[in-house]
Amino acid sequence: MTALWTIISFVSGSLPFSVWIGRLFLQTDIRRYGDHNPGATNVVRAGGWPLGVLAAVLDISKGAIPVGLAWYWLGLDGWSLAPISLAPVLGHAFSPFLKFRGGKAIAVTGGVWLGLLGLQGFGVILALFLMWYALVSVDGWSVLLALASLLIYLLLAGYGAPVLVVWLGNSLVIAWKHRDDLAQPPQLRAWLRKAGRLT
Repeated sequence: MTALWTIISFVSGSLPFSVWIGRLFLQTDIRRYGDHNPGATNVVRAGGWPLGVLAAVLDISKGAIPVGLAWYWLGLDGWSLAPISLAPVLGHAFSPFLKFRGGKAIAVTGGVWLGLLGLQGFGVILALFLMWYALVSVDGWSVLLALASLLIYLLLAGYGAPVLVVWLGNSLVIAWKHRDDLAQPPQLRAWLRKAGRLT
C-alpha cells in the first residue's frame, strides 16, 4: 500500500496544472514569462491573479490530497507516510509530463504540509513563507529560511523522525531547484535597508 500510494502521490504532484491552465485559458506557454518556471507565479504574469490563484490552489491540492488521504483515510503513518509525503514534491520538481523539468515546488510543499499537519501546520508554514518573503529579496533564500523556521516549529511541537526526514528531503529538493538563487548572497528587502538608514 505504501509503494502504491507513493506512486499515486508522485503522479499527483507531477500534474503541471499551471502549464495546462496557460494552454487552456490563455493559449500560451506560461514558461515564456518571468523566470520560465512552470508555476503559479508565471500564470499571474501571463494572465492575471484569478488564474494564478486557481493554479496555486491546484498545486497546493495535488500535495495535500494524496498525503491527507494516506494519513487520515488509509491510516498510514510513521515511516510509511514519509515517501508518500516526499513524492508530490519530487513529482512537481521533476515532472515526467514536462520532460522532468518541473517547477520550484513551493505551492506543492505547502500542500504536503497541509496534508501532514492540518490547517494549523499549514497556517504556520504560510506565515513563515510570507514573513521571509517580506524580509529577504532573494526568493531562494526566503524559501529556505522559511523551511529552517519550520524545522524549529516541528522540533518544538515534538514531531518524530519520519516527519523530520520529510522536512529534510523537502528542503534538499527546494535547495536544488533554487540553486541559482542560493549562489547569490541573501539580501534584505529595500524597505528594511531604508528603515535601517533612518535609524
